Amino acid sequence: MSHTYVLNTVHIIFSTKNRVPTIASSLRPQLWNYIHGICRGETIFCHAVGGTADHVHLLVQIPGDTSLAKTVNVIKSNSSRWMTQQGSKFSWQVSYAAFSVSHSLVPAVVRYISEQENHHRRVDFSSELLALIRKHNITYDPKHVFG
Repeated sequence: MSHTYVLNTVHIIFSTKNRVPTIASSLRPQLWNYIHGICRGETIFCHAVGGTADHVHLLVQIPGDTSLAKTVNVIKSNSSRWMTQQGSKFSWQVSYAAFSVSHSLVPAVVRYISEQENHHRRVDFSSELLALIRKHNITYDPKHVFG
């Protein structure tokens, strides 16, 4: 095969350390823009970034020569450093969740991510994450999900 064709679209979710609400509402738009910039710099196409005070959702297309783990590490380490430079005592939780997204569902996931503030007026982060894990038929141990 002379060409490689890859479309890795992934919904990634990770929380602040211990799910402490350390992302101030005034910083969120700037942080989301900064994460978009990190992705651009790594040739990762970012469809959407959003979240609340204690977690973030991203919908990204990961290049075929880049691993999911590297993608998450680059985004988390650089955004954490930026938050610290803004004067926040900040870090992300070590773990993350990631779910494959069919190209046909990209618009629905973008909408879902853009509505995070409203969504979390009704559903807490723990319930949301467990629902997504179950929806994707991922085997998990409840005592390790929120480490």
